[in-house]
Amino acid sequence: MRINIIGAGIGGLSAALMLHEAGQDVNVYEGVSELKSLGVGINLLPQAARHLERFGILDDLLKHGIPTRELSFYSLHGQHIWTEPRGLFGGFEAPQVSVGRGVLQMSLYRHVVEKLGAHRVHTGMRLTGFRTEQDQAVGVLTSKDGTTTEISADMMICADGIHSVARSQMYPDEGLPVYAGRVLWRATSFAKPFLSGASMIMAGHQSQKFVCYPIAPVREDGLQEINWIAELEVAEVLDREDWNRPGNRADFEPQFQDWVFDWLDVPDLIRRAEAIYEFPLVDRDPVESWTEGRVTLLGDAAHPMYPIGSNGASQAILDAACLADTMRAGGSVDGILSTYEESRRQPTAAIVLSNRQNGPEVCMQLAHERAPNGFDTLSDVFADGELQEIADRYKQLTGMKRANLSA
Repeated sequence: MRINIIGAGIGGLSAALMLHEAGQDVNVYEGVSELKSLGVGINLLPQAARHLERFGILDDLLKHGIPTRELSFYSLHGQHIWTEPRGLFGGFEAPQVSVGRGVLQMSLYRHVVEKLGAHRVHTGMRLTGFRTEQDQAVGVLTSKDGTTTEISADMMICADGIHSVARSQMYPDEGLPVYAGRVLWRATSFAKPFLSGASMIMAGHQSQKFVCYPIAPVREDGLQEINWIAELEVAEVLDREDWNRPGNRADFEPQFQDWVFDWLDVPDLIRRAEAIYEFPLVDRDPVESWTEGRVTLLGDAAHPMYPIGSNGASQAILDAACLADTMRAGGSVDGILSTYEESRRQPTAAIVLSNRQNGPEVCMQLAHERAPNGFDTLSDVFADGELQEIADRYKQLTGMKRANLSA
């Protein structure tokens, strides 16, 4: 089957690899002229990592990144709330990997070129519209010089992100992404390792939060590249469309000046960053369908969600794996697209809605609401088993299974 994929991000490249492995004839079309290693840190969850292992990509990531040992939650006073082991350290089916986003995307790209051929990835061609014509998915692409090209295939998969052109054609009245009233400032800094040197931490509460985790091994000088996110409540932003504008320290640094804990110095991390990027916290409402004719959505185009629980890229990879498995099972194009959507649309919609309620991070919000000035003992704040229940519920929702439960 001939398949065109729109977008050479993590979701699109994962789909290209997996569909090629499933015996399909795949081409990828990307709007930018050259793929570059961009972005800050990303977490790849075990349920997604296991799908990349057979391609050799997981080995690439482990060479450059960190197998996350544990995830810990703290109050804004630095008081410990909850810790759970992650990846293989928690008995899951694969490691959880913290790594640079560009490392993951470029590893996927290299493997696509090796297995499909460089001629299968077409850059500098941006989707401007689509239609289904005589059982063919026809995409209208525009090059940088304004040249228009039409491409056709048995199926077109649009992995073109939260600002998806395909989705906007399917839902012309959807409008701007939904703003959560919070802004994220993201960066990486070289600093001394904290806690285990492979820890991911989240501290604070919904309106004031700090997240950080290492994304590379410790260097010879004893420093480690640490990805961090500072998040604050901001009533409104002027531009919800730009996810990569430079951030200003003065807009958030004062609110974290007192966050010096015996296990982490937050102001020091912020000072060490060379470049800071500002992101509005946005998503979109779940929709009733991802498919129109022979065209379907994948990844952020289908289910843009808050970066809570490290699920954005991981769920895009799971979309790709589901689609490839459905293709292997055979059937008509309409049947394949229907099965794919039935398998993935409702589970991802549930994650979108859960993330709006803070997902697993709700434990920090509850601690803040119940003990805003801190607590003497955790049992004063949470009932027995309450924290475990929160963690287990979210893992079940997102498809994270321990090894003895995996298929």
